[in-house]
Amino acid sequence: MRGSNMDRVIIENVSFPGGLHCETTTLGALLRHEGLELSEPMLFGLGEGLGFVYWDAKNMDFPFLGGRVKPMALTRTAAGRLGLTLDVQETASPRKAWQNVTTALAAGRPVGLQLDCYHLEYFGTKVHFGGHFVAMCGYDDTHAHLIDTAQQGGAVTTTLASLARARGERGPMTARNLSFTITGSPTLDLGDAARKAIAGNARAFLNPPIANLGHRGIGKAARQVTKWLDRSRDPAHDLPLAATLMERGGTGGSLFRALYRDFLAEAAEITGDDNIRLGHRLYAEIAPLWTEVADLVAAAGKTGDPAHLARASELLRELAERERHAMQMLVG
Repeated sequence: MRGSNMDRVIIENVSFPGGLHCETTTLGALLRHEGLELSEPMLFGLGEGLGFVYWDAKNMDFPFLGGRVKPMALTRTAAGRLGLTLDVQETASPRKAWQNVTTALAAGRPVGLQLDCYHLEYFGTKVHFGGHFVAMCGYDDTHAHLIDTAQQGGAVTTTLASLARARGERGPMTARNLSFTITGSPTLDLGDAARKAIAGNARAFLNPPIANLGHRGIGKAARQVTKWLDRSRDPAHDLPLAATLMERGGTGGSLFRALYRDFLAEAAEITGDDNIRLGHRLYAEIAPLWTEVADLVAAAGKTGDPAHLARASELLRELAERERHAMQMLVG
């Protein structure tokens, strides 16, 4: 760490090269600083990150398809599975929010932040998303120094004013100036932790509390997607954007299914568990079907042809059943 004056604190060697998803990139950067190097798929899996939500509301321009658990749940679960200490702070006060960050950085510890990426100056696409994560490794008198995904530039900066706006934004998925640090050394056997995480993720996916989550949510998406041309005021914009978010919106491709596939491959190698091997094979078949759904949604928006959405609906019905079956194999 270096800090030549009160207006500059930079922690050296904070990174997570090639990060695909914002929350696992942030978690990975913080863990690497603690001396623990795990792959991004392993972090995603240990965090029981795979999920599904079909989200539509009157105040939304267009429905949202999500492929993971809610923001911060992944980090909390992964830290617990690894036996690490997670210190989370939230406050409505911008002054206290800044103090929370600077105190940790002064102690030589990078900080995870949840914020709205709309205000971050290095983001090329301006879309409000309050569930974005970055690792903050320092600041000077004008800028914050951050670690984001490879797609967003990796090591990046944004002005302190823009960071404050991003942290303080209110709306869907936002948090109140949330920051967190992680300390400790892992106390659990990685294979055992992976097995428990797989079973926990499967149980949650198979038993959603409401009909728009988990495998039931995929079934709901299958029923609703055929209405999307009528649901949108601007299909040529909304449908391709929805497809882009599924494939390239920090999901690692295939609405996070590619990340989970790779986690299962790594877990099978560590544990030698035949059920996990089978789960990996099933998700290797599932992942490309999600890419096909995204392609069909984009094509429907560009052409206005509802036949693309009819085919996407068929695939989503198939995916609901395939994922239900895969998770039944993994629940143990």
